[in-house]
Amino acid sequence: MDILAKERKVRELEGKIAELDNEELVKKLEVEIKRYKEETMTNLTAWDRVLLARHQLRPTSLEFINYMCDDFIELHGDRLFRDDKSIIAGIGNIRGNVVTIIAQQKGKSLEENLERNFSMPHPEGYRKALRLMKQAEKFKRPIITLIDTPGAYPGLGAEERGQGEAIARNLFEMSALTVPVIAVIIGEGGSGGALALGVANTVLMLENSIYSILSPEGYATILWKDATLASEAAEAMKLTSNDLEEYGVIDRIIKEPLGGAHFNKEETFRNTKQAILEELHNLKRFTGIELREKRIKKYRGFGFFQRFNYDNLKGVK
Repeated sequence: MDILAKERKVRELEGKIAELDNEELVKKLEVEIKRYKEETMTNLTAWDRVLLARHQLRPTSLEFINYMCDDFIELHGDRLFRDDKSIIAGIGNIRGNVVTIIAQQKGKSLEENLERNFSMPHPEGYRKALRLMKQAEKFKRPIITLIDTPGAYPGLGAEERGQGEAIARNLFEMSALTVPVIAVIIGEGGSGGALALGVANTVLMLENSIYSILSPEGYATILWKDATLASEAAEAMKLTSNDLEEYGVIDRIIKEPLGGAHFNKEETFRNTKQAILEELHNLKRFTGIELREKRIKKYRGFGFFQRFNYDNLKGVK
C-alpha cells in the first residue's frame, strides 16, 4: 500500500468523526487516527516521497511567500521577450529582512497549471530570475529561491530561444554572486530546470521533497525500457532528502508534518520560515567575496574520483 492509499484511509476515518455526536467516540477515533498515521506514515519509501512531492494538495511557492513575507512586491519580465508565469520573482520582507525571492509556481487546477506551464520554465523565466538576482546583488539583498519543478520546458520554442544557454548562464552567474543565496526545495527538484535556481550557499530541502537529474519514470525508461518500474528507479536514484543530506548535496532537512506538508500547511510554513531566518543569520557574517568563494568551493567539492588501478589490467590483452 503506497502513501496515497494510506492517506485515503486517514481521510475516511476523519470523515467518520464529522458524523459522530458522541464525544467519547470522537476522542477514541482521533487516537486511532493518530496511531494509524504513526504506524503507517513513518519510514516512507523513496516512491512514497515522490508521490508526496507531487501531491496535488502540497503547498505551492506562492503559499509559502504569502505566509513568510510581511510584504511582497512581484516584478515581471526578462526585458527581452515576455513574462514567464511559471516563475514568480520579486522583493519580500521576512521579519525585517528585505530579500529577493525567486520561485517556481505550480497550479492547483488544470487552468492554473496551463497558466503556469506546469511549473516548467521557459528561457525567459530563467532570464527573469537572473535579472532579479543581479538587481539583488546591486542593492545587497539576500536571495531566496523556492524550487518546485519537474524540469525546464522542453518545447521547440523554448529551445529556439536558448533554453540550454539560459540555464547554463544562471549556473555561471549564480556561482559568482556576492550576496547570500539560499535555495529551498519544496516539492519536485527536477534536472537542470531546478539546478538553474539551485546554486546556493545553503540548500534546504523539505523532508518529503525530491531532487534528481530526471524523473523516476524517465530513469526507468532509459535504463530498463519500462516506465512502470519507476518505484524501483526512485530507490536507486537516491533522490530523497535523507539520501542527499548524507551525500552532502543539501545542507539541511526541514521537518514536515506526519503524512506530508499538506496535512498541516501552517506548520510546514512555520518550519520553513524559521530555517530560512536561521540560515540568513548564519550567512550575514561573511563578506561578499567569502560568500562567492564558499559557494564555488561547495559545488566543486561534489562527488568523488578514485584513481584508476592499472594493476587490474595486468594479464589482460
